Amino acid sequence: MERVALDLGIIQIYWYSIFIFLGILVASIIIYNESSRKGIDKDFVVNLVFNTIIFGIIGARLYYVLFNLDYYKSNLIEILEIWNGGLAIHGGIIFGIISLIYNCKKKNVSILKMLDIVVVGVIIGQAIGRWGNFFNSEAYGAVTTLEHLQNSHIPEFVIKGMYILGEYRTPTFLYESILCIIGFIALIFIRRVKYIKIGQISGLYFMYYSVIRFIIEGTRADSLMLGSIKAARLASIILFIVGLIMFLYHSRFKNEQKFENIYNDERKDERFIQNNGVTEEEQRPLFIKQN
Repeated sequence: MERVALDLGIIQIYWYSIFIFLGILVASIIIYNESSRKGIDKDFVVNLVFNTIIFGIIGARLYYVLFNLDYYKSNLIEILEIWNGGLAIHGGIIFGIISLIYNCKKKNVSILKMLDIVVVGVIIGQAIGRWGNFFNSEAYGAVTTLEHLQNSHIPEFVIKGMYILGEYRTPTFLYESILCIIGFIALIFIRRVKYIKIGQISGLYFMYYSVIRFIIEGTRADSLMLGSIKAARLASIILFIVGLIMFLYHSRFKNEQKFENIYNDERKDERFIQNNGVTEEEQRPLFIKQN
């Protein structure tokens, strides 16, 4: 598989970089549009997206490097060569959330509401970014046969790209990409549900992605390992539990009325704008602290 999309002599542009950029671009547009629909300050959203992208990339790279520390100790300069691959999504999620929390707290914007907006863009960004793994011959699965791939109705160019290390491999990147697209479509519809509550969209994203990643990781042949355990599977279990708690918190664990903390509450959206992004629930403890 040809990794270089454009060779300008001094500068080479890699397919991996192109698809990562496209994923970030599409995710950013979706986040920006939904934020505008909710009336959130545009300058805040632009700064949030920019900072979260930077921290997300740093986190994704750091996560990958730490799991391959023995190699990078002797090849320090390669730590910066992210165009060669090596961005771990779980590291990106962790650092991205940290950045989001910091920026929202700094500007008194509801963290959970902003996270609900962001995750819908993130999952389609993941779907697009997985194609960068394809061109870098990453995120592939167990050894399989040409006949099996052809019988699975996989496009011919993908089959050719799955001939890695002298054998045909299962295109786990493709399965994850398709499932992320399905998840994106589902979340688009779910966030229009009348009584979906703030935090539940994020919870559904964490649960959904954790399930598909846990399953797919079982067949991957290039996983990051934590001893004898696949790191992504462990992270998926933790993330699923976090997502489940987030989803149930307002509907089960918290004594709320049916119409409280609704994501699509237009009246609260108006007050959300007027209060510079601070929800009524967040204003109460802030008021107590000030007195």
